[in-house]
Amino acid sequence: MKILLANDDGYLAPGLAALYEGLRAHWDVMVIAPEQNASAASNALTLNRPLSVYTASNGFLYVNGTPSDCVHIALTGLLDFRPDLVVSGVNNGANLGDDTIYSGTVAAATEGYLFGIPALAVSLVEKGWRHLDTAVAVAVEVVTKLAQDLPKAPQLLNLNVPNRPLSELAGLRVTRLGKRHPSQPVVVQKNPYGDTIYWIGGAGAALDKQHGTDFDAIAHGFASLTPLQLDLTDHGELKACAARFETRERV
Repeated sequence: MKILLANDDGYLAPGLAALYEGLRAHWDVMVIAPEQNASAASNALTLNRPLSVYTASNGFLYVNGTPSDCVHIALTGLLDFRPDLVVSGVNNGANLGDDTIYSGTVAAATEGYLFGIPALAVSLVEKGWRHLDTAVAVAVEVVTKLAQDLPKAPQLLNLNVPNRPLSELAGLRVTRLGKRHPSQPVVVQKNPYGDTIYWIGGAGAALDKQHGTDFDAIAHGFASLTPLQLDLTDHGELKACAARFETRERV
């Protein structure tokens, strides 16, 4: 099986190197990652300038763009093969609940999914890389099960792993996304020139952390695996919107 591996923390991130080593022990793996940290880049593609691809001393490819740029370039002209699976991570920090909307890690996996390739995003819940080996071990286990029977239709999976020894992990639960409170307020400061600057505030606490959510699984020591979809249509509102806004064809 051939795997395309990306991330959003950049090609020098420990999480990328560790996941590469874990995956390449079993499968053929090619790495393409952003040149710099691109956390919270979401699904952005760079359209206002050309992109360049470089080769690092360890053989990893890196791009002066976003996580989505990396996978998009790889799948639309850089690679001479079509990967069987796209994997993104290991991310330095959780991608739970609403985080998935903003996450560059999830976005890199999503780009593969949009091209019809099964994809997996992998995140370590707390920042700092403590027990990174656990996240790699769980990711390899999930990929092993995927490889045994790759889905005919593309599948997008979001894996979050607690920072604890593998022997202390309670297991793995398949979950739905929870929901966070609104983000914390912006941090207002002055730059050296006296101009007011704003830092985006931190993520809010968990609002929906009921049983069955990714937040609940993590809180109880489980790894969380959530199947994602990209259909943003509010199907329950279709009839009401049609009654309110549709017009007859003008002859």
